[in-house]
Amino acid sequence: MPKVTKIEPTIDNSPLNKMRCAAYCRVSSGSEDQLHSYAAQVKYYTEMLGGSKDKILADIYADEGITGTCQDKRTEFVRMMKDCRKGKIDRIYTKSISRFSRNTKDCLKSIRELKELGISVLFEKENIDTANIPDEMMITIMGGLAQEESTSISQNMRWSIQKRMENGTMKLCTPLFGYKLVEGRLIVDHDEAAIVKRIFNWYLNGYGSHKIADMLNDAGIKHKGISGNWTGYSIRIILKNEKYIGDQIHQKKYTTTALPHKNLPNRGEMPKYYYSKSHEPIITDDNYYKAQEIMKMRHEKTCSQKENTKSILSGKIECGHCKKKYRYRKTGDNCCWVCRNHNLKAELCASKPILENDIRQAFVRLCNKLILNYKEILLSMQRLLRELNSKRFSSNTRVYEIRKQIAELKDQKHVISRLRTKGFIDEQKFGKQNVTLDNKLSRLNMELNKISKADSDDEALEQLDMLIEAFESRNEIFAEFDENMFNQIVEKIIVKDNILEFELISGLKLREKIYSN
Repeated sequence: MPKVTKIEPTIDNSPLNKMRCAAYCRVSSGSEDQLHSYAAQVKYYTEMLGGSKDKILADIYADEGITGTCQDKRTEFVRMMKDCRKGKIDRIYTKSISRFSRNTKDCLKSIRELKELGISVLFEKENIDTANIPDEMMITIMGGLAQEESTSISQNMRWSIQKRMENGTMKLCTPLFGYKLVEGRLIVDHDEAAIVKRIFNWYLNGYGSHKIADMLNDAGIKHKGISGNWTGYSIRIILKNEKYIGDQIHQKKYTTTALPHKNLPNRGEMPKYYYSKSHEPIITDDNYYKAQEIMKMRHEKTCSQKENTKSILSGKIECGHCKKKYRYRKTGDNCCWVCRNHNLKAELCASKPILENDIRQAFVRLCNKLILNYKEILLSMQRLLRELNSKRFSSNTRVYEIRKQIAELKDQKHVISRLRTKGFIDEQKFGKQNVTLDNKLSRLNMELNKISKADSDDEALEQLDMLIEAFESRNEIFAEFDENMFNQIVEKIIVKDNILEFELISGLKLREKIYSN
């Protein structure tokens, strides 16, 4: 028999062998009580993991005031999953399954991906650890309950809205141009109503929606929108709105019952509710329906004349002067792209139209320059980014400190808010202290954003590798425009005078001059 010697296990507590743990926190609304819970969660995990001997705190991911039914809207959750894929995390702590996700499908998909990456999740409330395989069935059940809770709340709200629409007691939340909202009822605003009448009269007399918008803007008449300017779209919204004849249609849009909820236009999927003569009209029925006929006729004429102008350049060209997108335009045999502002009115933007062929030729020249010089341009950029990435980990300790300070400051904001509510401090003192805390939070968040830039550097490096691979695999120069290459490497094109700035993946920006024939 061989001699057996037992080797006792040893624990290496060096930082390199400690388990890298992360915490995920989320609250569902922006109320003071919920924000207190958010601050408390961040503080709890900072203290729990920060003082451990065999664990180190990799990071805290905290989504504030965001729904749990849609994973894409939770920016911190998305960031955490990216860090997991990069190998920065070994284990995740979270308060409960409902904090992690209220969508069973998303919850299981994320957990399965994390298990494949060798990362476990501990749900403290349910005492479920995904390191134990049988717990997946329990996660499915608890995740389903969390989802059902969210669905139940949604159904109750949906039912109450439906009943109000059915019995005619539905009230509007926001007024439209020409009306004021008083206790949920539309009351005519006579100054704005005069402008609505003028819009309908102009339209019935042959003016187009864009021309009417220009006339109102030139007259200094402001719209209720954010910019205050009228557009052809805002004019058409007024012309199509049945509320100007005293009627109302409810449920023009509906929310899907399946998760994640989506707000979609109602094209017959759900019933609509038409309230006749629910308030004082501004426009006569005769003028309103004449406007609808003219609008329908013009729309059909435009559709019959419109050619299929879908191009690989669509949505990618931006004006360097006014920041508006370029739109396609065909005049005779020439296909060109023109700034939307310039197209509406030359005085709005000085940018000139550009021939599509000039843009394509500029891209061909840019690609050929990169084929010949990619080693000097792209490889040196790759080396620089890698050097920056290698230095970023030294800032991790500071990240923990900042997140802890942010949690403490939010705790303080909650305390002074409670003191104000109970009358222990007056409004003036509360305002002063609140501003001081907000300023500190702002400075800390700015510092955190600078440090967090490393994540975008990671992505830029990956994209740069793709860019290098695209040109390394090319053996010959481009003789003509390559749509696949354009779609693969170009994010957008900024036009300024006769210069095209191509913004490529990885953030690289290269300029080409237009040489028009």
